[in-house]
Amino acid sequence: MLARVLFFVGIVAVLAVQLPTILQKYSESVAAEPEPAAEVTVPAPVVYRGNNKVTLRADRQGHYNGIFKINGKPIDGLIDTGATYVAINESTAKHLGFSGNSLDFRHPISTANGQIKAAHVVLSRMEIGGIRVHDVDAVVVRDRSLSSTLVGMSFLKKLDSFSVVGSNLELVQ
Repeated sequence: MLARVLFFVGIVAVLAVQLPTILQKYSESVAAEPEPAAEVTVPAPVVYRGNNKVTLRADRQGHYNGIFKINGKPIDGLIDTGATYVAINESTAKHLGFSGNSLDFRHPISTANGQIKAAHVVLSRMEIGGIRVHDVDAVVVRDRSLSSTLVGMSFLKKLDSFSVVGSNLELVQ
């Protein structure tokens, strides 16, 4: 009986000494947990146009999209600084006036999904806002390999500058 009493007294003594430390750690971890974020609606990317400056706002994924005029036709493009060339799919190439017969899919290129064959074309004109660039090298890939147009370095290097400022990408010519 004395052993049980000493056992319970020991437990109470340990709890009395350790309980403040445990409660303090618990309260700190609760205070450190962020409150659930409210649902935030992010507007679609906006293009601001200046004389020869265009600012693209990042979308929710941090991508920069814009409506480009390629050979006079509006095409939604995604800026990809990791792409060497502007890349379009075969359907877009046909829409831009490149015939299936003139597309020679013999050039091997490396993509995030591996090696594929592409055709080389030159886009006579690419525009966004007040920016106009001529003779842009591009690759055409099969539709199954690319769903959207990627605006790569073959366009960007023809600009005077491009830079990220906050959550915006500024293109300057």
